[in-house]
Amino acid sequence: MGANSSRLEKALAEAPEDERYYGLENFGNTCYCNSVLQALYFCKPFRERLLKYGAALPSNAEENLLNCLAELFTQINSSKKKVGVVSPKKFVARLRRDNELFRGHMHQDAHEFLNYLLNQSCELLEQEAKAGQPPAAAAGTTGPSQQPQPQQAINTWVHDIFQGKLVNETRCLHCETVTCREEVFMDLSLEIDQNTSLTSCLRNFSSMEMLDRDDKFFCDHCCCLQEAKKRMLLRCAPPCLILHLKRFKYVEAQGRLRKLMYRVVFPMELKLSNTTGDDPAAADTLYNLTAVVVHVGSGPHHGHYVSLIKSGPQWLFFDDENVELITENQVQSTFGSTSEYGQNNMDHGYILFYERAGA
Repeated sequence: MGANSSRLEKALAEAPEDERYYGLENFGNTCYCNSVLQALYFCKPFRERLLKYGAALPSNAEENLLNCLAELFTQINSSKKKVGVVSPKKFVARLRRDNELFRGHMHQDAHEFLNYLLNQSCELLEQEAKAGQPPAAAAGTTGPSQQPQPQQAINTWVHDIFQGKLVNETRCLHCETVTCREEVFMDLSLEIDQNTSLTSCLRNFSSMEMLDRDDKFFCDHCCCLQEAKKRMLLRCAPPCLILHLKRFKYVEAQGRLRKLMYRVVFPMELKLSNTTGDDPAAADTLYNLTAVVVHVGSGPHHGHYVSLIKSGPQWLFFDDENVELITENQVQSTFGSTSEYGQNNMDHGYILFYERAGA
């Protein structure tokens, strides 16, 4: 990295003294992994909890994906130099041992990897929490004469950071009864259209859907199938909100996946309009864009992933080992193309990381 490293260090003179900006070595096809890890490293609530978790691990802790990640983040965070390159070799080796999907040298999906990493982290923390409980509590009992009670879901610090709640509202058009079903999410996947905005995508996510003909709703109040209207609303948004733009779509006529080059404008500051109203202040809650995972290329089965990261007032470009300062205009160049096939622009925002202001 040599001269580039020195130039970057000078350019980052005004950056926070305790911040580190390290590229990650690529092992043939691991850009999907590197781009997501950079976004998570600069998600401060996640990094702080992971570093704390890593520091508390016993020296004989059995190796798993989460403590390999903690070790990698600790290595970057404790480096004396502000910039450099580290190798995530141990983490990648563990990932490939744990999941055969990531073992080959084919192009992988960054969103699939992110989902796997967050879900696996939650699972490992839940297992540790259960292992630390007294036997009776772990079995869901409170005494020898009582029947086993259903185990309550364990909420981990990963859930605290990324998990939100949705409510699925279905209104029967015959009796007007509203049925609500709550579900949780770690990220929201949004359908996209040409020349649209993230706010519009979120609005469409919560648009009313008609259930009729062969898709009628069984109303418990009417005790039969009825026409109904359904919509999905945000009941509780997490401190760190991950939004996935569905750029890869299966086209039945072509019998294959195709990348949508559509232009989707995402704001630097976001307010959520599709909330339930349970919390009157929710619609005014401000989220700041902190990272963008970008897919570079024309199709779903090939290409490259990079990440754009905001640190303080500055934006940085992370491309495996390479780290550069960029402008906000360069971030906006990843909105997509105004033409359907967008041959002039192959860099498209794919996963967006927003943090609640003051989180």
